[in-house]
Amino acid sequence: MKALRQLGFLKISLRPETAAPEEDHRVLELFRNRAELKKAYGELEEETYRLKDLVKQQEGATQRAQEMLSTLEARLGATDTAYPAVVFFQLRRLWQAGRELITQFVQDLVRQQDERERRAHLAQHNRRLFALRQEAQQKLTEAQALNAECSTHLAGLEAERAQLTRFWHYFRRRALQTRIESAQGALGAAARSLAAAQAAMDEVERSPAPDFSGLSLQARRTINLAAIAYAEVLCLRVAELKTPLVQLAREATAQREAGENYGTPRECVLLMGQINRAHKLLSHSDGLAQQVRARGERLRAVVRYRNESDSAPVPDSISLAEGDALPTDASGAAAARQLPNVLAEDTWDLFRVLLR
Repeated sequence: MKALRQLGFLKISLRPETAAPEEDHRVLELFRNRAELKKAYGELEEETYRLKDLVKQQEGATQRAQEMLSTLEARLGATDTAYPAVVFFQLRRLWQAGRELITQFVQDLVRQQDERERRAHLAQHNRRLFALRQEAQQKLTEAQALNAECSTHLAGLEAERAQLTRFWHYFRRRALQTRIESAQGALGAAARSLAAAQAAMDEVERSPAPDFSGLSLQARRTINLAAIAYAEVLCLRVAELKTPLVQLAREATAQREAGENYGTPRECVLLMGQINRAHKLLSHSDGLAQQVRARGERLRAVVRYRNESDSAPVPDSISLAEGDALPTDASGAAAARQLPNVLAEDTWDLFRVLLR
């Protein structure tokens, strides 16, 4: 018994040897899951903060809109301030109408030019494909003829050898065998050339049309010049009313709230009549194409570009030409004001419309 007690420090492990690695693996998995959960929790917190900020921003925007609406209701409720408010929004609408006309004009030009250039692109591809097909067909025909010639020559040699059956034809058969082997090599080379020519022909037939890369630089420049010319034509038409409606519309568009500098109610009514006439002048289509074309040719002769890849011209290069001077007021004063540089002043929000 004493001897057994002395051996008591020995411990026999009955667990399998793989138990410890499995426990380690489970611990590692737990730590990994904990790290992933913390990461997901942090991302959710960030998303929550972001959404809260968006809600606050939206609440602020809603509050500002409510304040503006309340201010507008108060202005419309009083006779002295109602007329200027109506003029203010009619001027903004006039500016928007000019921008919409130019935008639609550019979209029509883009659609027409895009269709034209796509057809030209496809026609060019078809011409190139036709030339490649002709070349491949010629090589295929030559390879077929060579293969047929080699095959006929080999068949003739084999037929000639088949007739040499006598023992005294031994040397003639040996010489003929050498020629047959040479003809077989030539036929093999011809067959390989034929296969290569057929593969080249198939590749040409399977050649897809290259993707259309979009309008060319010259087309975009032409459309932009037409848009600038159209903006100038609209300014000239509105200028016939002897009232600086374009300037007033620009100022109204730059403001968030209606001003009170449009005069008395009677003057506001007269100004609203001018705005109504301006809308009719803007939408009038008679002679529009000729006017835009004439001003476009003038622009094409004077515009400059900063570099060869620019599609929009330098604003300072749009110089004034004869006939661009406009009367200052309806009274016909001697002083004159000139047609605004529609590109430099971004008239009708022109920069939003131009192609890049």
